[in-house]
Amino acid sequence: MHPFMAEYIGTALLTLMGTGVVANVLLKGTKGEGAGWMVVCTAWALGVFIGVVVAGPYSGAHLNPAVSLGLALAGQFEWSKVPGYVLMQFMGAMTGAALVWLMHKDHFDQTPDQGLKLAVFATNPAIRNYPTNVLCEVVGTFVLIFVLLYFTPAAIQDDQGTPVGLGSLGAIPVAFLVWGIGLSLGGTTGYAINPARDFGPRVAHWVLPIRGKGHSDWAYSWVPIVGPLLGAAIAALLFKYIQI
Repeated sequence: MHPFMAEYIGTALLTLMGTGVVANVLLKGTKGEGAGWMVVCTAWALGVFIGVVVAGPYSGAHLNPAVSLGLALAGQFEWSKVPGYVLMQFMGAMTGAALVWLMHKDHFDQTPDQGLKLAVFATNPAIRNYPTNVLCEVVGTFVLIFVLLYFTPAAIQDDQGTPVGLGSLGAIPVAFLVWGIGLSLGGTTGYAINPARDFGPRVAHWVLPIRGKGHSDWAYSWVPIVGPLLGAAIAALLFKYIQI
């Protein structure tokens, strides 16, 4: 699989599972309505695991522009590949979110609250205070990138160096990392920690014919882009400094 295609498919799977659990928990009449924050955080973490297992052997499974930026700044990824990776990540996130809407269309139609409909696609703060909101995204993404830079690759590989069999368990630490960030740091802004995860689905919300959807809250949309990128840059630069 081409690395760009792997990033597209992996991010689509991640977003399908992640926005899917939010739809299941928030929309009217689903089997999981009202299941709560633990369910949301757990499914997002498992979504990361699924995306990494599929994309990891072919692209390294960044699935997040902040990861691509952080690895490039740390000298562990080629800058020339960053634009292509980021484009595929955004497209994959849009695709995953659109599939969630198709699956849950009847439940979207039965849900009158415009805020809940938007929440399926995009993050929003519990308390809107832009400086604090950005700080929360910076800190959450810093933890994500800084810890990722200390991960070691899966040990079980084929002759070409591709993780096989139990080698895919190398994706588990990433899932636990995202799970922990969500449970500990995610309650303030919904822990985007991934510009593609927020912007791609937000665009999908904007363009899809969702009944009674309301606005897409573009006034907030810059926070889950700027915050994660800043957090990734700080983490990568600190990592490089420590290694000197």
